[in-house]
Amino acid sequence: MGIHIAYKVAQAKTYQRGAFTVVYPVVRGSAPLVVVLVAMVVFDERFNAVQWVGLGLLVGGIFGLALNSLRKLQVGRDTLVPALAWALITGVTVAAYTTYDAWGIRLAANPFTFLAWFFVLDGIFMPLWSWRRLVALPRAEIAPLAARGMIGAVVAFASFGSVMLATRIDDVGRAAVLRETSTVFAALVGWVILGEKVGPRRVALMALIALGAVIVEFAA
Repeated sequence: MGIHIAYKVAQAKTYQRGAFTVVYPVVRGSAPLVVVLVAMVVFDERFNAVQWVGLGLLVGGIFGLALNSLRKLQVGRDTLVPALAWALITGVTVAAYTTYDAWGIRLAANPFTFLAWFFVLDGIFMPLWSWRRLVALPRAEIAPLAARGMIGAVVAFASFGSVMLATRIDDVGRAAVLRETSTVFAALVGWVILGEKVGPRRVALMALIALGAVIVEFAA
């Protein structure tokens, strides 16, 4: 939980300072590289040469998305340096909890027991940390915020639980790499919901990310 608390704080500071389409790829691009390197030591996992090429394509495509968004950035340039610094710190914490939780869920006799305890304990910190902000909210905002929180809780259980189960039954590095295809879906969210233009360059970078993930998975 200490690692997850550090991750949440770092992530909040990242998103407070930087544009989502710039900092999110930096977080997700740095995490799989660190996970693969740590998994070599902790779990004695090894990528072959072709898988390293795939990882390079995936990470390069992710950072390419960040650079592409940075090139078009209109606001928030004054806080860009601290935002990118926090994004890198967040990526390291993602790698830390991915590795540690993979070890924890492998030790558990029942993986769902591990996940249940995780979410019980995880639900304690955030209300305590944001208590003053919650109390200061106008009453009209509480119900909509709670509804969004409930939806987020279901999404979190499905997404985090799926990743942890993947690290239990497969290599941690491969699971971490495949998870980072989320940047493709983040770009789609930016296009569909935020009204951002995709363009041929971003489409090519998303295809590069997907190609890298496929190579890592099937070259094993």
